[in-house]
Amino acid sequence: MLRFLLRRLANYVLLLFIAVSLAYLLASVSMDPRNAFDWENPSLNRDAVNATLTSYNINPETSPLTRYGRWLQMIFGDWDWGHTPKGDSVNELLGTKIWVSLRLMTLGTTLGIICGVALGAWSAVRQYSFADRAISFFALLLISTPVLVLAPSLQMVATWINTALGFPLFEFIGETGQAGDYFGATLVDRAQHLVLPTLSLSLMQMASYSRYQRNLMLDTLGADYVRTARAKGLRKGKAIRRHALRNAIIPMATYFAFSVALVFTGAALTEKIYGWHGMGAYSVESITAQDINGTTAVVAFSGVCVLAGALLSDVLIAAIDPRVRTS
Repeated sequence: MLRFLLRRLANYVLLLFIAVSLAYLLASVSMDPRNAFDWENPSLNRDAVNATLTSYNINPETSPLTRYGRWLQMIFGDWDWGHTPKGDSVNELLGTKIWVSLRLMTLGTTLGIICGVALGAWSAVRQYSFADRAISFFALLLISTPVLVLAPSLQMVATWINTALGFPLFEFIGETGQAGDYFGATLVDRAQHLVLPTLSLSLMQMASYSRYQRNLMLDTLGADYVRTARAKGLRKGKAIRRHALRNAIIPMATYFAFSVALVFTGAALTEKIYGWHGMGAYSVESITAQDINGTTAVVAFSGVCVLAGALLSDVLIAAIDPRVRTS
């Protein structure tokens, strides 16, 4: 299994290098960091701006290939992802925003996966029952609801609850607020700010996972090996868990891994609405700010996430289906 994973890792690293290099060259050609300044202002010292951009290796007047060579030296030499047009260190920005996204995404993604798989498998076993139809209805409703509608709707409900209770049970702007002076106040404050964005993320993922898992479970429930297990005297619950569910999770493992990897940069709207300054919001900000280095760093981070997701997918599939290890 180790040889299998190493072979896959080598392929992924090569693809990652090509993807990030293309992203840098594309950003260098299409973006103009000078637009981050008020170029029409007659009092602007344009020579100083050009000199600064040159020192940051993002001056459009320099050849993209020349900048690419210097950029490679920065990355492989000092692990320096450069600076934004305004002079901020991209390394420091990433170090802050990655942890913001991690705090937001971990709980929401975990809840979405566990609850989605459980609901999908449970509704498949009860196909066409009232519970199955109700879960299908609400899942399709959530899938068809944009984040721009779901998140503000949750905020409205939270505001109504806060008003009815007479105190702010839910907080939904930023990561933290004004914590009290009692024991555990900081933890409670963070939990209050985390509930709604976590719920917004987990509901969307739960709906998608439940639909995939239900369809896969329906395929395996009617398979010959499940009927054979039942004919040999295995109880229905054990036959479902040991045979139907395990085989239905195999294709879901790939979906899990890649969706978890992409959720960090795919939650830009959720972060914007709830005032969380994570990687999703930064991915949009770096493009609008004509930030070549920041945009490339976001692409690199997304690529690493996809690479990690691909490896996680390989590990999960190999653990669930031993036949893959011999391929």
